[in-house]
Amino acid sequence: MKEEWEDSREDPFVVLDLNEDEDDDDDREETSFSGKDADFEGGAQDPERTGGKASGGKTSGGKASGGKASGGKRKKGGQAGEEEEGGSHWQKELLSWVMTFVIAIGAALLLKNFIIINATVPTGSMEHTIEPGDNLFGFRLAYLNSEPERGDIIIFKFPDDESEKYVKRVIGLPGEKIRITDGKVYINDSTEPLQEDYLKEEWIRATGPYEFEIPEGSYFVMGDNRNNSYDSRYWQHTFVTKDEIIGEALFIYYPFSHFGKLE
Repeated sequence: MKEEWEDSREDPFVVLDLNEDEDDDDDREETSFSGKDADFEGGAQDPERTGGKASGGKTSGGKASGGKASGGKRKKGGQAGEEEEGGSHWQKELLSWVMTFVIAIGAALLLKNFIIINATVPTGSMEHTIEPGDNLFGFRLAYLNSEPERGDIIIFKFPDDESEKYVKRVIGLPGEKIRITDGKVYINDSTEPLQEDYLKEEWIRATGPYEFEIPEGSYFVMGDNRNNSYDSRYWQHTFVTKDEIIGEALFIYYPFSHFGKLE
């Protein structure tokens, strides 16, 4: 911010008032001329007048010195103004950085808590779709205005202990009857088994026979690695309710060799 500084310099030119004989015009003129010489050259022919002129010279010097001092004050004032302007600039820069940082943190928290799920899968229950140690992103708003579909991979609160988070695939939908026989899944009264080309290997453990009737607002889920998955077949609270679903798992972002959309 620039400030206007008022010029406080005094007039450096000083009029000397020399008291001489008023009756002698020539002497007065000579005195006046000599006075000028005293101001600017420091010389005089008349010893008496020299004293007056010297005194006048000192007075003039004092005045000139006053003018320089005033100029110095203005210069210092200008420096102070520049320093103040510089300080204000850095304050604005700092405030700008702080605001940018706060907005970035706020946006990250908003994304993490209300939109994006960042999860690491520690087990092999979803192999080979999701490998142990894979890092994935999920979408919290996926089912805000829709319902999970069969085949969706969901992230949810474990029904037997909601402090834990699980990732499984939706197999049975609300109101359906699930029958598992010889490692095959049948929906309701269908005689054709569910096609599951995402399974890791041949299903040989906990292959049935089981039957489950899914209540409204709930889902039956299993892992893709059926031989090593702790899922709805074993839980005390068999089904995952809609309220327990955190979001849909969308894609793996790390390691880069596994990067891609989940299907």
